[in-house]
Amino acid sequence: MTTNSIESWRPTISGSHYAVSSGHALATAAAMRVLDRGGNAVDAGVTAAMALSILQPDVVSFAGVAPTLVYMRDTGRVTSLEGLGYWPAATDVGKLRAIGGATIPEGILQQVIPAAPATHIEALRRFGTISFEEAVTPAFELARDGFYMYPVLRDVLEQHAADIDRYPENAAVFRPGGTTLPVGARLRQTNLAKTLWRLVEAERAATGDRASRLRAVHDCFYKGPIARDIANFHERLGGFMRLEDLADFEVPVSSGISSSYHNLQIHSCDVWCQGIVLHEALKILEGFDLSQYRHNQPAYLHLIAQALELAFADREAYVGDPKFVDVPTEELLSEEYAARQRMRIDPRRAPRAAAPGLLRSRSQRLNQPTAGSGPVPPPPDTIYACVVDKFGNAYSATPSDTMYNTPMIDGMGLAISPRGMQSRLEEGHPCSVAPGKRPRLTPTPAIALENKRLRLVWGTPGGDIQCQAMLQALLNIVQFKMPIQRAIESPRIGTYGYPSSFPPNHVLLGRLCIESRIPEKIRRAMQAYGYDVEVWPEASWLAGSVCAIWNDWDQGLLNAGADPRRGAYAMAW
Repeated sequence: MTTNSIESWRPTISGSHYAVSSGHALATAAAMRVLDRGGNAVDAGVTAAMALSILQPDVVSFAGVAPTLVYMRDTGRVTSLEGLGYWPAATDVGKLRAIGGATIPEGILQQVIPAAPATHIEALRRFGTISFEEAVTPAFELARDGFYMYPVLRDVLEQHAADIDRYPENAAVFRPGGTTLPVGARLRQTNLAKTLWRLVEAERAATGDRASRLRAVHDCFYKGPIARDIANFHERLGGFMRLEDLADFEVPVSSGISSSYHNLQIHSCDVWCQGIVLHEALKILEGFDLSQYRHNQPAYLHLIAQALELAFADREAYVGDPKFVDVPTEELLSEEYAARQRMRIDPRRAPRAAAPGLLRSRSQRLNQPTAGSGPVPPPPDTIYACVVDKFGNAYSATPSDTMYNTPMIDGMGLAISPRGMQSRLEEGHPCSVAPGKRPRLTPTPAIALENKRLRLVWGTPGGDIQCQAMLQALLNIVQFKMPIQRAIESPRIGTYGYPSSFPPNHVLLGRLCIESRIPEKIRRAMQAYGYDVEVWPEASWLAGSVCAIWNDWDQGLLNAGADPRRGAYAMAW
């Protein structure tokens, strides 16, 4: 009997009808329930996203953000639902500076308009087939009935115990009696269940067709009783949000941005999020013959790290809400610019910090970032879900928002998006605060097409690691021909030589994090390039948690993978 080495801890999950991969097994199961009943990818994806807001309340809020991409087979097009809210009209930048100094203060003042509910409703209306009640029922049941307190959630709640205890509703839900529930206890969120049911009742009471009933759900949240509760809460606590801000909100719908990488067309959300980093890094790498490089050897890792550093330098200098900032997107993704950026990579050494690649006075006005020290800090986090259905449609979304750094609304179990933390108080910065302006978002789902046919849906949580983990997983699949689960599990690196997306926005000059499964001799070689190497555990959750579905046309199969670095799970049929 021959014993083969294990290439991955889990098998690739494959089915001929549909597939789901998400950050939690129960969210994946909820999506599969919808698909089993005949729902499409968007129905199942919205169901999973709302379930994740219950199952992973430390990193996802039902009233948070939800950047979403949808591919419909009959049109061959990818649509972006821009699930990110903006700063309220009454936002006072002077007040933010007075309280926060150089960074956005925690608490109610960092809350922006909640975009996730509108995004889910609009996705169902435009592309789905089921009712809001059908889609939200798994989330409602999980909130009402509870679920198993798993170790990662328990650890995060305990880590942020002092933060949670600052706010009455947060503490009552997640640290009842002043203690964090033990692993295996049942965690219930009954107040949030009641809030979800108010939306179901609004749909049930509405008349007219399916679209009219979905509009009634939207109006209940943004114009009706829930909106009034949110506005009253802000007025009572000195926040900026008012009823008019909520009533005016509609989720923008666009085509997002795209670029080619060899025979693939990569799609992401527009430059109100950081997806352009993935595009730009891939465009730089496209000009190298990667077949001449060995996987995860020093020269290959150096090339990846430098392409990412150049892209992140441009993110810092140019990228922000395109309604307020003239982002040179076309130039950043052009073949000519990629060629110039390629020439800036020294194959023998790593510079301490990359500079922006375009000569723009705007980038020259930015303050020099503050250098940080110590290990890379855990970022405020997020989660991901993707679905492909039997019709060939796809859903890719990265819902997010934390609850330990902002007050939840009393009696509602609801944390309004604190994503304002990703804005800056530096005047002239592309991410500077302004009423009506969106922060620059880290969550960034992606879809890859080939000849207008779906090839790959993928994404990950992880703040600034997202584009990095997604790039490495993609190259593992298309360049090194790994099965999708092995491509996801393969050891990763992360570079941090640029200002963090999160306060205090420090830069860790030359920092390269390397999972310990990459041999020590390679880590030493990276130090010889000039990197400040930090060693992560063998499968660090800081390296992201990629979920992905690969459409294998030749075999007629959907191959799904989920990252064991966290609690992600994939299922297929």
